[in-house]
Amino acid sequence: MRHPKCVLLAGAALIAVTAGQANAQTQTAREAQLEERLRQLEEAVATLRSELQSARAAPATGVAAATPQANVASTTPPPGTNVQVTRAAGSSQGDVAVASAPPPDGFRVGNTTVKLNGFVRLNTIASRYSDGEVAVGGLGKEFYLPQQIPVGGGFASEDLLLSARQSRIVLSSSTPVGGVDIKTLIEFDFALATAPVGAQRATNPYVPTFRRGFIEYGHLLVGQEWSTFQNIGVLPETTDFVGPLEGTVFNRQALIRYTVPLSKTANLQLAIENPQSETALPGNAALVDTDDDRAPDLVARLNLKPAFGDFAIAAIARELRVDALGVGDSAFGWGVSGSGKVPIGANGSDIRFMATYGQGIGRYLGLGYVPDALYAGPGGQLEVIDNFAGFAAVKLGWTPTIRSTFTGSYQSAQYPDGLIVTGLANAKAYSGAANLFWTPAKGFDVGVEYRHGVRELLNGDTGALDRIEFAIKYGF
Repeated sequence: MRHPKCVLLAGAALIAVTAGQANAQTQTAREAQLEERLRQLEEAVATLRSELQSARAAPATGVAAATPQANVASTTPPPGTNVQVTRAAGSSQGDVAVASAPPPDGFRVGNTTVKLNGFVRLNTIASRYSDGEVAVGGLGKEFYLPQQIPVGGGFASEDLLLSARQSRIVLSSSTPVGGVDIKTLIEFDFALATAPVGAQRATNPYVPTFRRGFIEYGHLLVGQEWSTFQNIGVLPETTDFVGPLEGTVFNRQALIRYTVPLSKTANLQLAIENPQSETALPGNAALVDTDDDRAPDLVARLNLKPAFGDFAIAAIARELRVDALGVGDSAFGWGVSGSGKVPIGANGSDIRFMATYGQGIGRYLGLGYVPDALYAGPGGQLEVIDNFAGFAAVKLGWTPTIRSTFTGSYQSAQYPDGLIVTGLANAKAYSGAANLFWTPAKGFDVGVEYRHGVRELLNGDTGALDRIEFAIKYGF
């Protein structure tokens, strides 16, 4: 009979050997499972890498095909758009979603970013005319239009008007095509619509009027836009629709314009623009749009932006033409304009100016304060009118939210010698204005302005306008 201690030792040894064998078998099974999982993971990674390489090599289609191993859903972003890569929740093998970031403003339609903006504006206008009154519905009641300042009425008149028709709507878009954005813009307001008789009696309806509409692709712009002869960037801040109207180039029309970059601070713009000869009879001041033009107006403008300001020099050449029943005449018109804006201090203070001189460019200045030329009728010659116009403005920023602008503006016309011109033709116009603006919040402006303007006829008669105007505007 064996000793009990020996039996116990033998049993312990047997248990240890059996446990070791079981543990070895368990470790071998776990290692096999891990190796199998590792092999499956390597296959999934290899498949995903192959698909990504194929997608990079193939043309972008906007959406990549989904596979059982890895789904890759993508929308091809426009050039310059940030792209976010996110891992889909609940994916066993790492589905990847690639989506373009939303635009900072506007909304996306397909691959096009669309923006809607503009402003709502209320003007309260109190006017006093020294020598007559403006006709009912006249635009001179709603913004400074020197040719509608009454002259020769023999009495003074006053007028008060509240109007929101300067409110504006702008719709723009941007679509990447071939690495370049195609941009479009359409703009409307209600300011120049002819008010129907009795409009102010009840509902004040005004038809939207087309302002601008163009396509821009790289350096090329086609459509209706501000004339290349005008530097809109130097117009002073004002409660009025334009401000120094008699002293500035002011024209929107159909054109084809190409911009040539010259350096980081300079470019040259070349344009062909819609022609329109505006004439008058020597004995009648009424303007006539002839619609007989056969060559576009040619415009060039050099834009310079050095560190100390923003400047432009523009030139225009045009053919003026009249043709009535096969009889008429043509003449050459030309003009030059220099403009600029120079910062002078804190809070956005600056000096702005424009000076323009030419012959036969009347319709480009002051909304046609004088015609391009005089035409005496069949058998006569088309005689151009010399024109000078200019303005200067000083903007002073009192605080980051309060500022004032002081503006002086002038225009004069020299009629051709040898013609007996009616004394009712416009000869000069000039005005001065001062305002105060407050911006209590972004996009919200409140302003008040005083303006004094004078219209002078060729016979020496004058009429004056004194106007106080309040404006409240919110841009969106």
